Amino acid sequence: MSNATFDADGITLEQVREYVWEVPQEDGMRAPARVLASKSLLEEITDDKTLEQITNTTHLPGITNYAICMPDGHQGYGFPVGGVGALDAEDGCISPGAVGYDINCGVRMMRTNLTYEELQGKEAELVDSLFANVPSGLGGGGIVEAGIDTVDEILARGVDWALENGHAVEEDLLHCEDEGMREGADPGKVSQKAKDRGKNQIGSLGSGNHFLEVQRVTDVFDDAVAEAYGLEEDRIVVLIHCGSRGLGHQTCNDYLRKIEQQHQGLLNQLPDTELAAAPAGSQLAEDYYAAMNAAINFAWVNRQLIMHRTRQVFERVFDRSWEEMEMHLLYDVAHNIAKKETHTVDGEQRELYVHRKGATRAFPAGHPDVPKAYRDVGQPVIIPGSMGAGSYVLRGGEHSMELTFGSTAHGAGRLMSRTQAKNEYWGGDVQQQLEDQEQIYVKAQSGATVAEEAPGVYKDVDEVVRVSDELGIGDKVARTFPVCNIKG
Repeated sequence: MSNATFDADGITLEQVREYVWEVPQEDGMRAPARVLASKSLLEEITDDKTLEQITNTTHLPGITNYAICMPDGHQGYGFPVGGVGALDAEDGCISPGAVGYDINCGVRMMRTNLTYEELQGKEAELVDSLFANVPSGLGGGGIVEAGIDTVDEILARGVDWALENGHAVEEDLLHCEDEGMREGADPGKVSQKAKDRGKNQIGSLGSGNHFLEVQRVTDVFDDAVAEAYGLEEDRIVVLIHCGSRGLGHQTCNDYLRKIEQQHQGLLNQLPDTELAAAPAGSQLAEDYYAAMNAAINFAWVNRQLIMHRTRQVFERVFDRSWEEMEMHLLYDVAHNIAKKETHTVDGEQRELYVHRKGATRAFPAGHPDVPKAYRDVGQPVIIPGSMGAGSYVLRGGEHSMELTFGSTAHGAGRLMSRTQAKNEYWGGDVQQQLEDQEQIYVKAQSGATVAEEAPGVYKDVDEVVRVSDELGIGDKVARTFPVCNIKG
């Protein structure tokens, strides 16, 4: 590979190999920064502060190998969306900003045995029924109205609570990361204010880019893996994208404020205060990790309840049981998370806080943390595109551990801010065009939400996935296309 370079606003990237660009280590950086992108994606990534942010990330104590920006990377809060940073769990740190405000924002996909033909003619009824039955939008309103005791139980136990209360079946837990329960979650480390915000939002989509989408499988790229995942061309699947709602947001906010008060010394060493971090081994690092794990459990329950409600809606619309329609959870992936994981670094096993913010875990075949059902083929990775472009199912690639600490992209990645999107698009027009031209039925709380999420607001998901596939960090298995979409 020739030593090609790419200049962007005073930052020079050097090409290490195809699709891998590096900002060399200098001036206080503790490691190089890497961007995984094609030329076209790199040009979009350099349109905002993403490069500056991923470079700033390398100043965090304990950063290992390099800070990594995924092909869908864009500017975030301190740490770019699409960022991965592995920080030493003994002499490094943990950063709430590098996890994000929506702790365990993620996606889950449910497969069915319904064909697209069986669904045609029922799209309007289905989208109306889903919209009426799955709470969405800003503020309160969930599927389960709970007291603080119930919130504590959800924070501690995750999807196990949903199973005990009739909102899940055993198989749902087996097809979720960590079987739907993070160990080391401590509800006592989550503030009363966060719990109060969460108690009326259990089982709700929220707003912004969160959605529930009924899709059809349009392409299968790997027959053997698709079969292991239960995916076939023309079958209907359901994709749910949401997180920990107000509870996760408040938890992030609480700990950022505490870090500012208690660890000013570390904060002063960082080029951006939004990267605020607690030193590994400190009380605050332990407390945040326990609170974050609890918020992760809350988000898994949130998605579980929405899936359970979706099964009930399908039962009414199609007049048969969800078991008959084989509405089984394919997988649930988190894409705003920091996890203690063991990785090989310079030939040695090291425990690291792997921060994935807008990045998806993508463990390869044979990895012990991949659920038994998929261990032979690799972890399912779900990458949503925009509501006009379709989504992808990948599997963890064989090079993911060495290149990205077992991670890949989490979506298409935004090109345009929400404000800009609302200036350029009119929600009603977008809705009408999607229905007329693509037979996609969209229902949302407001036209502004549709405008903010218009297909033109996002990068090309096909290109993001192509780069992931070429690098061997996430291999293409199947592609899906929207049929019905509900949004907050």
